[in-house]
Amino acid sequence: MHTIDLAYVGRGLHEELVAYIADQQDYYADEGVHVALRDGCSWDEERLRHGATIGLGRALLSRLTDGIPWVALSVNTHRPLFWFLAGPGLTSLADLAGRRLAVHAPRTAPGVFARIVLRQDGLDPDRDIRTTVRPPGDYGMDLRWLHDGKIDAALVGSTMAPEAIAAEHGWQVPAWVGDHFQIPTVGVAVDPTRIHPDDPAVQAVVRAHRRALQVIHDEPGTTVRHLQTFLGRHTAAEVRAHYETFIAPHFTTDGQADLAVGATAITAVAAELGVPATVTAAEFYRTATTAPWEPGDAGAAESHAAPQDGPSREQDRQ
Repeated sequence: MHTIDLAYVGRGLHEELVAYIADQQDYYADEGVHVALRDGCSWDEERLRHGATIGLGRALLSRLTDGIPWVALSVNTHRPLFWFLAGPGLTSLADLAGRRLAVHAPRTAPGVFARIVLRQDGLDPDRDIRTTVRPPGDYGMDLRWLHDGKIDAALVGSTMAPEAIAAEHGWQVPAWVGDHFQIPTVGVAVDPTRIHPDDPAVQAVVRAHRRALQVIHDEPGTTVRHLQTFLGRHTAAEVRAHYETFIAPHFTTDGQADLAVGATAITAVAAELGVPATVTAAEFYRTATTAPWEPGDAGAAESHAAPQDGPSREQDRQ
């Protein structure tokens, strides 16, 4: 059986859902690969590149700024699952002018996405908004600060259903990032100088993830059951509504990247970072070259050990 480390670099449905389904449905085992799901949120790029990564946004930023030649082999969605959550009366992004916003750092993937969206609405994130930089996490402190009036709005991720949180507290959701900025994001990426894209373990992970993407579209009940693991504070109706609004319509069925969307996104990300767009969409998103999964097409029994920094800790996602 093959083995590989697969690191997520953020928490919530955006990063973890497809890998979680692949694990819980035993698709990794079916494909003949043992996957150690690793928490790479605090890892530097050098450690991250020793295995496969889910975070395509971070991989793209790393390629543009550090020259690490990441390539994306499977894409889960083109619409990032981040939202602007705001207090009462703040119904649009324009209403955030002069307000206090908790947001990710400018040179992180969600921070870059947020800045692009704000600029599209005519707001300079460095001058028109009073920002507080917040690290990624479960956003519990951001919600507390919003409730206590210490901030007026926050960029939050998919550890919650923001529309349900807003309804509960009488808050607003001025914008979903995925409505304003599209980029092929989250999936499977590797650094070819460390792990070849055609490595059997990598290909097995890609096939397993594409099977998981099919579950999202073909088995709503199964998917909602898995979603409830992440959205434990929400009712079944709220989880189902979140699935129907943000997950089912916008996750890919086959892991393929839209290269036109990718090209536009790379240009926008490079401009926000202030660096040249040194990679094309076709060079970075190589999803079309990966063999599709066929029923009964399990991975071979030959072992492959991915290079690691320290002992592998398989995450307990039960």
